[in-house]
Amino acid sequence: MISDAILLQLGLPGATYHPVQGGDINRSYCLHAGHTTYFLKINQLHPYARLFEKEAAGLRELAGADVLRVPAPLKWGVAGSDQYLLLEWLDAHTPSQHAWEAFGRGLAKMHGKPQPFFGLAEDNYLAVWPQDNTPAETWPEFYSTRRILPLVRLLMDTGKLNKTDLANAGNFCNRLPDLFPDEAPALLHGDLWNGNLLFLRDGTPALFDPAVYYGHREMDIGMTRLFGGFDTAFYDAYHQTCPLQPGWEQRLPYAQLYPLLLHAWIFGGHYIRDVKNILASFS
Repeated sequence: MISDAILLQLGLPGATYHPVQGGDINRSYCLHAGHTTYFLKINQLHPYARLFEKEAAGLRELAGADVLRVPAPLKWGVAGSDQYLLLEWLDAHTPSQHAWEAFGRGLAKMHGKPQPFFGLAEDNYLAVWPQDNTPAETWPEFYSTRRILPLVRLLMDTGKLNKTDLANAGNFCNRLPDLFPDEAPALLHGDLWNGNLLFLRDGTPALFDPAVYYGHREMDIGMTRLFGGFDTAFYDAYHQTCPLQPGWEQRLPYAQLYPLLLHAWIFGGHYIRDVKNILASFS
């Protein structure tokens, strides 16, 4: 249910609505007010402080790149113990091969615009994990200290990883200057799996649920291959526009380690095994 307080703050007290699929984290609704349809996300205010404010900022960052479509963030705020985010509604349609090609070209163009540093001006979230985006001059420094080691230590503290895994993670971080090719920071979506992408009727690709920061572009590519992968037309168009450096497919596990660590923390199960297997190759 949507509280009357939220509807009043939105200025939509007479809106009709129904729940829709919106991931495992938020309560999501389709709202109808007059001739306009909206997407509304609601979550508890604590412990995810400013969750939707950060999401709205990420959408604006992606929109500012002026390459790919995102739903416009219309209003966000707090009502009692809940926080909410009102978004433009986008109708999803089955993509053609040309639509996947357009997405590949668009993402490559976005990644091809150099950014000033690794990180971001403010912290945000990947799902419910608070991302430390404190800027760093190099990708190895950023990836090791802001992404990998904090989650490895948390998983060790909760008994999901052990001292051997921690030592292997240290070895992995020490090897990072040799693992990833040296490239300028790129604006990343940050959580680019197929559940955070849709295509409009005219084939225009649209991204949502970002976890943006400036990082190595292979992080986004790794996410696209983590849960089933995207259409091959996407990868072909990406390579034609801004080719990945040789060996990118062999580096996929290194880029996927961060989201796998997060999934190991949230879900446990086979994600712990996946993390251990990647780290074990650096024993």
